[in-house]
Amino acid sequence: MPLQSGLKTVHNMIFNVQPNHLQNQHIKLVPLQQIDFNELYSVASDPLIWEQHPNKLRYQKPVFQNYFEGALQSNGAFFIREAQTNEPIGSTRFYDYDEKDNSVLIGYTFIARKFWGKGYNKALKKLMIEYAFEFVDKVYFHIGAFNYRSQKAIEKIGAIKVDEFEVEYYGEDSKLNYIYQIKLSPFKVLKP
Repeated sequence: MPLQSGLKTVHNMIFNVQPNHLQNQHIKLVPLQQIDFNELYSVASDPLIWEQHPNKLRYQKPVFQNYFEGALQSNGAFFIREAQTNEPIGSTRFYDYDEKDNSVLIGYTFIARKFWGKGYNKALKKLMIEYAFEFVDKVYFHIGAFNYRSQKAIEKIGAIKVDEFEVEYYGEDSKLNYIYQIKLSPFKVLKP
């Protein structure tokens, strides 16, 4: 029997890269659906969110539409919502699960400025990393070479830069990204 999209077999367990149960006191991750476009775009339409991202024009509706289509096709994308109010916060995803390397990537993340500096990004990373470590022993992050804010945030939680290379985003030109890694063995549970 074939596995559904987004489901991977890991150590005889199924790694669902788009589960519908990930939640903590700050956020909940809801599998992204086509009907979420307008509500998510209401967050993404802020140009300052994309100021340091590799594609600075994602606030424009046609450019964001391309990002959104790539997210849906990834079968690992989430709509990030505030846990108590259900307010839209942004989006993120799991992608590129690699059985041989025993790893997965977390990325394509953006968060509304209203939630910056208030623990939401840290709560998001904690939730996703701890879930991923149930199945893999390495988590990677692609972060734009000029996205200093995200680089600092990921370094604060223990990620180490291990490489850099051009990443081709869905339907976009390739951009220089830094590759960060967190391994299971030295990983310390993050306080929310």
